[in-house]
Amino acid sequence: MISLKDKIILITGASSGIGRACAEAFAHAGAKLVLMARRRERLQELSASLKEKHGTASYIVQLDVRDRKAVQQVFNKLPDEWQNVDVLVNNAGLSRGLDKLQDGSIDDWEEMVDTNIKGLLYVTRAVLPGMVARDSGTVVNLGSIAGHEVYPKGNVYAATKHAVDAITRGLRLDLVETSVRVCTIDPGLVETEFSEVRFRGDKERAKKTYLGLKPLQPEDIADAVLYCATRPPHVQISGMIMLPVHQGSTMLVHRKNS
Repeated sequence: MISLKDKIILITGASSGIGRACAEAFAHAGAKLVLMARRRERLQELSASLKEKHGTASYIVQLDVRDRKAVQQVFNKLPDEWQNVDVLVNNAGLSRGLDKLQDGSIDDWEEMVDTNIKGLLYVTRAVLPGMVARDSGTVVNLGSIAGHEVYPKGNVYAATKHAVDAITRGLRLDLVETSVRVCTIDPGLVETEFSEVRFRGDKERAKKTYLGLKPLQPEDIADAVLYCATRPPHVQISGMIMLPVHQGSTMLVHRKNS
């Protein structure tokens, strides 16, 4: 295992869900954290909590990864002591709506494409040259089972996660002459704010997503991310699909009393 003591871990979408769970896991491992998300108040609360529980040093950045200029400015101004990122966790992502293509919202499509694909690219492009120059580092992209299978009314979201898979595989080819590792974690149903975001705050509808089964928890995914980041330097986890035990595919879920 690689020790993460005092290593610099950058996590996007760190304010909740899988991103927050990753922050907790890496803090417990003794790492230093660059925490990025749109909600500054949540980042401040998380940073204070990690400091109290683990003595974690963290640097918080309010950032919407869709904003290319803002991403460039953030990384141009990143303090020297936080620039040498050892692990990048590209977690920021979302889904909007659940509609047939002919009924879909173009605004929703653009938000998903801009966040899930372009945002990931902007941040990776900013971090990667330093990793290549140091010939060291790990990139972990959060994908989805929807990057391998499509499902009804999930067309554009699935397309963005297929893109994440393609970017990850292509990046691994681009870096094959280096010691930089590229991994992807592709979960099925995980109980986070994902469905509330998808349904724009409709909590009752969101609850139905997880009804009748025990979904994965953010901590389950964080454990997998940590596993990828701590393998011996010659080991690269190319990809990991994670599902609840009662989920067989994007479209086959066994629900009790259903």
